[in-house]
Amino acid sequence: MPPDCETNRQYQYMIEIKVPTVGESISEVSLAKWLKADGAWVERDEVLAEIESEKATFEINAEKAGKLIIKAKEGDTMAIGDVVCSIDETAEKPVGIVAEKDPSISDKKNADEPTEKKSMAKASPVAAAIIADKKVDAKAIAPSGSGGKILKQDVLEALSNPGRKSGTTAFSRAERKEKMTQLRKTVSRRLVEAKNTTAMLTTFNEVDMSAIMEIRSLYKDKFKESHGVGLGFMSFFTKACSYALQEFPAVNAYISNEEIIYHDYCDISIAVSAPKGLVVPVIRNAESLTMAEIEKKVIELAAKARDNKLSLEEMQGGTFTITNGGVFGSLMSTPIINIPQSAILGMHKIEERAVVVKGQIVARPMMYLALSYDHRIIDGKESVGFLVRVKELLENPSLMLFGKDPVKTLLEL
Repeated sequence: MPPDCETNRQYQYMIEIKVPTVGESISEVSLAKWLKADGAWVERDEVLAEIESEKATFEINAEKAGKLIIKAKEGDTMAIGDVVCSIDETAEKPVGIVAEKDPSISDKKNADEPTEKKSMAKASPVAAAIIADKKVDAKAIAPSGSGGKILKQDVLEALSNPGRKSGTTAFSRAERKEKMTQLRKTVSRRLVEAKNTTAMLTTFNEVDMSAIMEIRSLYKDKFKESHGVGLGFMSFFTKACSYALQEFPAVNAYISNEEIIYHDYCDISIAVSAPKGLVVPVIRNAESLTMAEIEKKVIELAAKARDNKLSLEEMQGGTFTITNGGVFGSLMSTPIINIPQSAILGMHKIEERAVVVKGQIVARPMMYLALSYDHRIIDGKESVGFLVRVKELLENPSLMLFGKDPVKTLLEL
C-alpha cells in the first residue's frame, strides 16, 4: 500500500473530539484539567478532560475506545468547535489494561489499609523507627525520597519545626501566578458591573431565631423520618422570602432597558460556594414548593455545585437571591446584587445577644439580615417593608400558613 494511502487510512480511524456547544451565549471555554495522559488508552464514554465556561464546568468524554492524542494544553482558551484531542482507533490495547480497571485482591487489600500504615510502608527503616518512637503524624511529613519515600531528614525537619507544614520554608516570600479561570473572570466582571450599573443600597435588620430553632428542635427527627431530608434554616428563609416577594413585587422585578419586568413567580437563587468559585443555582417556583421540597432542592443543588455538575439551565434566571455568609462565620456584610436581579438577602451567623423582651434583658439567638437593593426600582419604603415582613414571618412561622396546628401544617406532619 502506498504511504499516502496508509496515512489516509490512519486519518480515517482518527476520531476528533471537539469543544461542544455548552450554551447559546458562550463562544469560548478554557481547558481546566486533563484527566487522562497523552498517549493513554481510553475506553468509550470515559471522561477525558474538564472544560470550564464562564458559568459552569463540563466534561469531555471519549466517543470511541483507543489511544488518546492530546491537542490542547491545560489553561488554553478555546472556541466552540476547536479540536481538543483525537482518539486513534487503530492503536492496540496495551497489555495489563484490565488489571488497572479491576484491581487484584492484594491491591484492594492495600487500598483498604489505613493511610498511616501505608505512609509508614513508604518510609526508610530509620525514618519509620523515628516516626514510631516520636509518634509523628506520617501524613504531615513531606517526603523527599524517590517514589515518595520518607527519609530520616524529612522526619527530623518535621520534628524541628512543629506546627509548620513540613516542606515549607520559614519566612518564605515566594510568589506565584495562576491564570484566572473563566468562572472567576465572569464573577469579577459581574461584581464590577453590579457596582457600576446599579444604584445599590443596603438596609439592615435583625431576627430572633428562637421560634425557628425551637421548631427544628421539636420536629427535626419527625421531619427527617417523614420526608427523608433534614430540616434546615434555608427552607424557612426561602419560604418567608417567597411570601414577602409577592407582597412587594418590585423586589422581585428587574429593569430591562426602559421597562420593568415583574414576575408572578419566585425563582430563588441560592448562593453556593463551589470548588472553583461562587455559583447561584436556582430553585424554580419556590412559592409553590413545600418545606421538604425546598430542602431537597437545596441539598441537590449544593451537591451538584460541589461536584461541578450544575447545568447552565440550573444556574440561569432567578428573580431574587439569598446568600448565607453565616456558614463562614460572618456576623454582618453588605452582599452585592446578582444582576440583572434587583435585590439580594444576606443571612449571617446566629449569635446569642442581650435583647430587651417585655422590659426584661434576656439572651436570644439573633441573626443580622442585610438586604442590598437597586434604588432605581425599589424605594426605601419597599426595601424596609420587605425586610420587616421577612423578619415577622421568621419570628412567627405560624404566619406562613393557617388552619389546623399551623406549625404541623407547615411541615406536613
